Amino acid sequence: MTASPRSGSELAHALGDQLASGIAQLNILADDAFFAPQGVAWSPAEHVRHLTKSSRPLIAALGLPRWLLRLRFGRPAAPSRSFDTMRTLYLSKLSAGAQAGRFTPTPEDRPADPVARRQDIISAWTRATIGLQQALTKWPEEALDGHQLPHPALGRLTVREMLSFTVYHTSHHLRRIAERQAVITT
Repeated sequence: MTASPRSGSELAHALGDQLASGIAQLNILADDAFFAPQGVAWSPAEHVRHLTKSSRPLIAALGLPRWLLRLRFGRPAAPSRSFDTMRTLYLSKLSAGAQAGRFTPTPEDRPADPVARRQDIISAWTRATIGLQQALTKWPEEALDGHQLPHPALGRLTVREMLSFTVYHTSHHLRRIAERQAVITT
């Protein structure tokens, strides 16, 4: 992944890199560890379901006519902020108590077939990530800065900012899984 992806192609590439490394990271976990809460935090399965759930509205929005997004959400008042600025903004919101809200994964009982359910969860995340990459290919660079979308915790973001957030958000959750797993196994 580019350290601070900016262009649409860099953002799409970063999403693909994270998907590949995330799947590799998750494949190492036993089924019990994949579905078990990590202390008081979400299980790895819940993290992945959250990533899928939070990507789907963005895929839908990117598939709408751009004039409709402009009509609904207006024009951005300022230029797109950098990836690093979006990361800092997100982390400050988390520190202030922001939570997943409606993007919290719904509770699930232990699956009767953990292998199949795990595959379903990872496949759904894969489809969402690929869908987001494909939707992004239909957006010219200038349109990423000229349209905005609402984020529940960060307010209105340009499409480029929303994609930067999504890239960082994914890495944040994959990092949390790894950090918490390391604490559990030591």
